[in-house]
Amino acid sequence: MLRRTLLSLPFVGLALGAGTTAQAQDLASAAAISAAISGNTLRGHLAASGNFEEFYDPSGTVRGADYTGLWSVGPEGLCLSYDGDPASCWGLRLNGAQVIWVGRGGEEGSATLLPGNPNGF
Repeated sequence: MLRRTLLSLPFVGLALGAGTTAQAQDLASAAAISAAISGNTLRGHLAASGNFEEFYDPSGTVRGADYTGLWSVGPEGLCLSYDGDPASCWGLRLNGAQVIWVGRGGEEGSATLLPGNPNGF
């Protein structure tokens, strides 16, 4: 579950200028991230926490099978907050329905973009 990752990792902010130039250049823009995930579901795996599946409601609420949180997009990428904790942020690489989560150390996970809310979260 993605929520566990956020609770177990320190802030992983990735400014677009951080990391290598190649890393920063292939990260999706804030507009591209919002367009891709708003109203859709991500199903994937993060190295630190395992499998997850979350619906990104256009209202800014993120919902999983047994939890909710908040999502937003800014210069540092996709930011997620659960249980009132400070947001953790990742850069994303988007390639069609494939999503790669990128933190300071490089790739941290991958996901597939699913249209809508197939699980009714």
